[in-house]
Amino acid sequence: MVTRRDALKLSLGAGLSLAMPGALLAQAAQSPMLTRVIPSSGQRIPVVGLGSSATFSKTAGENASALHEVLRTLVEQGGAVFDTAPSYGASEEVAGRAVQDLGIADRVFWATKVNVAGRGADAKADPAQARAQIETSFSRLGRDTIDLIQVHNLGDVPTQLGILKELKADKRVRYTGVTSTSKPAYPQLIEIMRNEPLDFIGVDYAIDNRDVEETILPLAAERGIGVLVYAPFGRTRLWERVGDRKVPDWASEFDAATWGQFFLKFVLSHPAVTSVTPATSRASNLVDNLTAGRGRLPDAEQRRRMIAFIEELPAAT
Repeated sequence: MVTRRDALKLSLGAGLSLAMPGALLAQAAQSPMLTRVIPSSGQRIPVVGLGSSATFSKTAGENASALHEVLRTLVEQGGAVFDTAPSYGASEEVAGRAVQDLGIADRVFWATKVNVAGRGADAKADPAQARAQIETSFSRLGRDTIDLIQVHNLGDVPTQLGILKELKADKRVRYTGVTSTSKPAYPQLIEIMRNEPLDFIGVDYAIDNRDVEETILPLAAERGIGVLVYAPFGRTRLWERVGDRKVPDWASEFDAATWGQFFLKFVLSHPAVTSVTPATSRASNLVDNLTAGRGRLPDAEQRRRMIAFIEELPAAT
């Protein structure tokens, strides 16, 4: 499997690599981070943020101090959105402590989740447990207000979204929403989008995983719902698919110098997407990700060319 480290070293573009962090920073400084409007409020947030599942979660459980540099880099390089969840191991707790230690808590757009329901469409959440989980998130961040809390994996939405609505009315939570990264659950997600006053949804979307383009993203645009994108690299699937290939020369037309930027710019070029939050535990990877939120984005014809290029490659096994 080709790792992110290998992929960066093999990228053509501007010769970026983890051995040349200065080059990464120089490219990142060339233009400002793009922002998009949260439809329900008009607030603008950076289009690239940071997720905390996968390697971030693993590192949080093993070497929490290593993540201070990642979170510092997030805000110093123009990012703000940090997506986490109580179910991501030590991620929420470690990140909350880190941003307070660094004095940057107020510069982070904190997006967390709630779900105490068991598995299955009929699983129910105990309201007291849900409230306790939410209060734990407040204590971990050390703030009176959390920017966004979403119902994780559509867990007992009537109960848990109801609690979030109360917290929003009390101005303890600024935005509410629901998440799903399961295609079989998309019909339920669509129904909720049509019937609930959501500020955000969180979904999986990647250049080789475009199911949400059919109904979910257009509906989000129609209903004025912000969209956070998860798994823009297909977790590790896209890295495996491109292998040791070079980024095509024509990617420079939309300022993509690495595969990470290529994949992220595709996602960001959909106008319904508000922000994408790829997870990483390396500051250099984060700088590369954030650079995808600068410069030009692919147009419709370039998007088609990107899709065709990836589809011609053998699928990861």
